[in-house]
Amino acid sequence: MKKVFIEGAITPEFIAESLAKHQTKHSIGAHNMFLGQVRADEVENQKVKGIEYTSYVELANTQLETIREEAFQKFNLTCMHIYHSLGFVAAGEVCLFVFVSASRRKEVYAATEYLVNRVKEEVPIFGKEIFDNETHQWKINQ
Repeated sequence: MKKVFIEGAITPEFIAESLAKHQTKHSIGAHNMFLGQVRADEVENQKVKGIEYTSYVELANTQLETIREEAFQKFNLTCMHIYHSLGFVAAGEVCLFVFVSASRRKEVYAATEYLVNRVKEEVPIFGKEIFDNETHQWKINQ
């Protein structure tokens, strides 16, 4: 099982390093990345300053492994990586990074959407929106 959870925001350096590691794999003809970023939404006149992410990690890892195996069966992928933040992530920072690679572009587009939707719908990752005034509420995935 690959490491999925990262404490805090997923940095631009981490994303760049992930891409750089794939340059030696010459069977890859296409990459696709999805970056989920925390929005500074306004809810009842309060602005979201960040989201505190928690998870039932053991169950999440089991579900992510199932999703990963099913994606490799469904799509002709060379590589696939899913990373999600735990802890506080400020507005403007990246909290979800899905990175897929294949020999052809059509596979990466379809696989990326499939993976993001399954992660959002099935994996027990919870976000508590923290507002400027330090109040909070649980976020509903959309």
